Amino acid sequence: MTELARLKFYATQAHPCSYLPTEQATTLFLDPSQPMDAQVYAELSEVGFRRSGDHLYRPHCQKCSACVPARLPVADFKPNRQQRRILSRNADLQVRAVRPAFSEEYYDLYARYIEQRHADGDMYPPNREQFSTFLVRDLPFSRFYEFRLGGRLLAVAVTDVLPNGLSAVYTFYDPDEEHRSLGRFAILWQIAETARLGLHAVYLGYWIKNCRKMNYKTQYRPIELFVNQHWAILT
Repeated sequence: MTELARLKFYATQAHPCSYLPTEQATTLFLDPSQPMDAQVYAELSEVGFRRSGDHLYRPHCQKCSACVPARLPVADFKPNRQQRRILSRNADLQVRAVRPAFSEEYYDLYARYIEQRHADGDMYPPNREQFSTFLVRDLPFSRFYEFRLGGRLLAVAVTDVLPNGLSAVYTFYDPDEEHRSLGRFAILWQIAETARLGLHAVYLGYWIKNCRKMNYKTQYRPIELFVNQHWAILT
């Protein structure tokens, strides 16, 4: 194992929180001179770190602990009735793993998704540079999982394949296909893929109890939260 105590980290100045408008946030980053190594990344994910672009980070707020790392241990997961319906509804999709790269097809889908689903967020309005910096990183462990109906691209799950599981970085999808519940299906597919690969968990990023957009994460059970420096099942 890596000696994590030897790694260097840097904290940002306080800035407006993306999730809780009344709060100020501080973020802890791994020193960007540290190579983006899958083993280091996996070990940091065990203590709540995530990837955004070329950076590994974790919330480091002094007065707020609302952002709670969440993961799904796949061995014990059983889809509920609604999730089984979503799986059935999307059984006609084909999934292919490719290395991250920029294409107009990807960007057009991403832009429509942001414009229609997240126009109130800090990623609006979308642009090509933002898309590339955030998601199109040629890292050995990163994948674009394409979800297609025939040749038509419906969704992309940007996912990191790590020694301890899959880290769900971001998913964007066709906002006109609402009936398919593509965001939820992408999570269900990643759960199945994690089990197929013999890995432990899907890392879902941060759950925030008072943030409506984060509530979907607790619909997958059992879900573990990283609280007081250890993972515990949410009851």
